[in-house]
Amino acid sequence: MITLLAFALIFDHAYSNVDPKIPVYVSENGSRLSVHTQETTVVTRRGSNATLPCRLQGSPHDFFATGEVRIRWSKLSLDHSDEVDVLVSMGIYKKSFGSFHDRVYLKEADENDASLVITNVTLHDTGVYKCEIIDGMDDGAGIITLELQGVVFPYSPRLGRYNLNFYDAETACLRQDAIMASTAQLYSAWREGFDWCNAGWLSDGSVQYPIAVPREPCGGKNAAAGMRNYGSQNKHSNHYDVFCFTSDYKGHFYFLTQASKLTYDEAVKACKKDGSEIAKVGQIYAAWKIGGYDRCDAGWLADGSVRYPISKPRKYCSPTEAAVRFVGFPEKKHKLYGVYCFKALN
Repeated sequence: MITLLAFALIFDHAYSNVDPKIPVYVSENGSRLSVHTQETTVVTRRGSNATLPCRLQGSPHDFFATGEVRIRWSKLSLDHSDEVDVLVSMGIYKKSFGSFHDRVYLKEADENDASLVITNVTLHDTGVYKCEIIDGMDDGAGIITLELQGVVFPYSPRLGRYNLNFYDAETACLRQDAIMASTAQLYSAWREGFDWCNAGWLSDGSVQYPIAVPREPCGGKNAAAGMRNYGSQNKHSNHYDVFCFTSDYKGHFYFLTQASKLTYDEAVKACKKDGSEIAKVGQIYAAWKIGGYDRCDAGWLADGSVRYPISKPRKYCSPTEAAVRFVGFPEKKHKLYGVYCFKALN
């Protein structure tokens, strides 16, 4: 009989490094068993469910149901030097951990299926996961990456450019319904044409910026297009802007039609009166990039900035490119702008 003590011993197992590109075999009564993740990357959106595939290939019938085999899903740190437990299963005993508690379960479509289902995917769920199957002293593992469809955007506060250390930058993104972008996310945005000349923090502690059109103030006009990289910087003492990443949202983003222009405080109250809250920068970018939102009216946002999203370039409304146009951080007492609101859905 499996006891709770035996279940607790799962966490004392020593895990080996695994090359994610090749199958890993474990031995059970002389059999060669392969842990197979089928895909190297799963792409989804925030708020959706995602299945990270993992199967034990060539196993005897009902191998998992014996209760002798343990399944451990973990999430790797950025440099893969550390792991955080996501879910551990041994027979009828299953436990999920931390922010994944009550949001993850094993799919168990058949006796060999160890796939992990993550419900209501969040921005923080992006990253690399390991599926490990343990039989006594033998184990095998597969690696899989979870990515979100979304948008990378540059951010600097009211104080102006280059005023954020790494930790301030991290907080700034969170306040705008976003997280710090990874190098891979910024690189992907650059390949889609993203061009920005201000250096910004990324989640790995590096400082970079993407240049699609080389020019003198941005690394030189004779330099090749690409990612300009300052390398890792001191997270406390060095100050830059930040690149944030956000994805889809559960809610309704909209411009609140008003008879007159509003001050910032009036804008906040107007959204509240309409059953919403003033929208955040990440939400206007998500509405623009993912939802194709297009509006030529400048409006207040929660951080005190004024912006407007243009998906269809036209005269007087971002004539040369689709973009979220930035008006600035005007004096909050000026009655010059409308407001963008966001109503969350449960």
